[in-house]
Amino acid sequence: MRQYTNFYINGQWVAPHSGNTLDVINPATEAISGHIAMGSAADVDTAVAAAKAAFPSYANTSREQRLALLENILSIYNRRYDEIAQAISEEMGAPITIAMEDQAGTGTGHLETAIETLKTFEFEEPMGSTRIYKEPIGVCALITPWNWPINQVVCKVVPALATGCTIVLKPSEVAPYSSYLFAEVLAEAGVPAGVFNLVNGDGPTVGAAMSCHPDVDMVSFTGSTRAGAQVAKAAADTVKRVSQELGGKSANIILADADLEEAVTEGALGCFFNTGQSCDAPTRMLVPEQLHDKAVEIAVRAAQSVVTGDPSDKNTTMGPVVSQVQFDRIQSLIKQGIDEGSKLACGGPGKPDKLDKGYYVKPTIFSHVKNNSTIAQQEIFGPVLAILPYKDEAEAIEIANDSLYGLCGYVWGDEARAVAVASKMRTGMVLLNGDEGDYNAPFGGYKQSGNGREFGKFGFEEFLETKAIMGISGQ
Repeated sequence: MRQYTNFYINGQWVAPHSGNTLDVINPATEAISGHIAMGSAADVDTAVAAAKAAFPSYANTSREQRLALLENILSIYNRRYDEIAQAISEEMGAPITIAMEDQAGTGTGHLETAIETLKTFEFEEPMGSTRIYKEPIGVCALITPWNWPINQVVCKVVPALATGCTIVLKPSEVAPYSSYLFAEVLAEAGVPAGVFNLVNGDGPTVGAAMSCHPDVDMVSFTGSTRAGAQVAKAAADTVKRVSQELGGKSANIILADADLEEAVTEGALGCFFNTGQSCDAPTRMLVPEQLHDKAVEIAVRAAQSVVTGDPSDKNTTMGPVVSQVQFDRIQSLIKQGIDEGSKLACGGPGKPDKLDKGYYVKPTIFSHVKNNSTIAQQEIFGPVLAILPYKDEAEAIEIANDSLYGLCGYVWGDEARAVAVASKMRTGMVLLNGDEGDYNAPFGGYKQSGNGREFGKFGFEEFLETKAIMGISGQ
């Protein structure tokens, strides 16, 4: 039983102001796996004060000092890698193979990328008689989700450290273990007191207090579009910067000349990966209408290959969803899909056979889906794939763009044609022919998928202010 009932503030593990705690539930067993302290506005005040006091000194550290710090963090992170992966699997239900290879691996990936980025990043540059400076923005409030817990923590914390900012982190209270372990990594690595602070708690209490705090200079938030809007409203009175990575309903356009077997199989498995709990999951599969029925057959075969079960079993490829709340929401949307007339090709309501305990969902595929249906428009955040037929590429692009979201898109087919289609998609990212992404590429979306970008040098920019000093002669 894990007991994480202290917060990390000003370089020390300290007791919270209140004695409120929360049971953390293992989604595979529905049993209590540990407890965390729940913070208050008073805890936020203490953490922000520590970050504010630490900022002047840390902002003036050299590139070389911050590089040495990041390299030390990377070394300790890799030493504790297996422990962090196990925590991720326990807290949010990722199969241990995915937790080891993908979830925990993002921490290493972001750290290595940030180190290489920091080595050459231009913090100042001449422009005629003007010199442009990029300076740390200040105290940063970081609010992260449960679905890729260490990914979203590291891709925010590390660029903030690299650019000279100080931090107050609120990880998800649903999946808090890996963030706690990461705080231990930072403490061991020698992050100066007050530079990094961790306060557990919920969004309406701790998240809101961080967002509206007058001494917080920017908020970086990842989560639902609904919660993101609340963060932006809370931050508005103090006119602080708000960077958001929100929801998605990504279209996966399969062109007529694509390898249908490969494209549909990979697209379906991509939707079910991480139990569908990824904001950029390819949840809308668009196929030429003459290939629709064949695509459905292939997708169903892919769903049948998914091994749903105990995350600790190395043969498992899909674990439970994270909570009872999430399970109930997915079940409601599956029912709504049936009620609205989409055809259920496989899966459906209820839990898989022989999995009575745990928040398990059947890999579910709907065919003959219309894009104005609920399951084609709402982010389900579960292993539910909608297959939509289209008449021609123009209609495919129209369907893809007919969404409140614009986080990610996918295209399969001849590269030149795929690039042409991708250029017309209103999304922040498009992956072609199974590409798996790039830690240096900007991650973020259009429309209600958020604003700002993460990863690589683009992630650095979020934590920097731009200053121009003019009238410098002899540059």
